[in-house]
Amino acid sequence: MPRLFRVIVPVPDMEAADAFYARVLDMEPDKVTPTRHYFDCDGVILALVDPSAHGRAFRANPDLVYLALPNLEAALDRAVEAGAQFLDDDDVGWGIQQRVWGERSAYFTDPFGNPLCLVDDTTLFTGSGEAE
Repeated sequence: MPRLFRVIVPVPDMEAADAFYARVLDMEPDKVTPTRHYFDCDGVILALVDPSAHGRAFRANPDLVYLALPNLEAALDRAVEAGAQFLDDDDVGWGIQQRVWGERSAYFTDPFGNPLCLVDDTTLFTGSGEAE
């Protein structure tokens, strides 16, 4: 069966990105190369990559990266302390919200404009298996 194993998050400043993600995830990165740092999130690698080192312009991910964490409140506090900015969007709400499908989550951007969502790992919704 296929599985997701890596998500790349483009960042223009590896040191600042390491500080932000290490704080949010409460773990240190694996500095694979000077421009590629990995966080092992239970078998799926969150890869911070400086695109300028590969001859590309920096641009934030256009879509969300969802991270499941055991203590949503503590993780969100760490994210805010590290510079996260909440999305001001009527669709997702501000701060921790209970979603209609049962998940508890919060949406924000990292200091580089990449949109993220932290989800309480005790409330993960992976689909009902039935389309309506």
